[in-house]
Amino acid sequence: MEYVYAALILNENDEEINEDNVTAVLEAAGVDVEQSRVKALVAALEDVDIEDAIDTAAAAPAAGGAAGGAAGSDDDDEDDGDEAADEAEEEDAAEDEEEEDEEASGEGLGELFG
Repeated sequence: MEYVYAALILNENDEEINEDNVTAVLEAAGVDVEQSRVKALVAALEDVDIEDAIDTAAAAPAAGGAAGGAAGSDDDDEDDGDEAADEAEEEDAAEDEEEEDEEASGEGLGELFG
């Protein structure tokens, strides 16, 4: 995680995210730097717009919460129980799909850094 944090610090300060800068931030934080991880991070972030990724990630929880709130606003008490059960089943199915997708693809920064 500290490797990703180093990249975020560099991005926040409008510094270039390269191997030397990431290494310098990590060493300043007292991290035992693994150059293979630094290289992998820099390569993974090469074509990534970090600001766009942050905005997208920040918007995702709000969209999920809005959908849940809208479904719970029905006046029919009879339907509320059925809808809650359906939503729980949909959430479980969505979580299972995400886990399968992550396992199958092996992509993502988490896979790079363990």
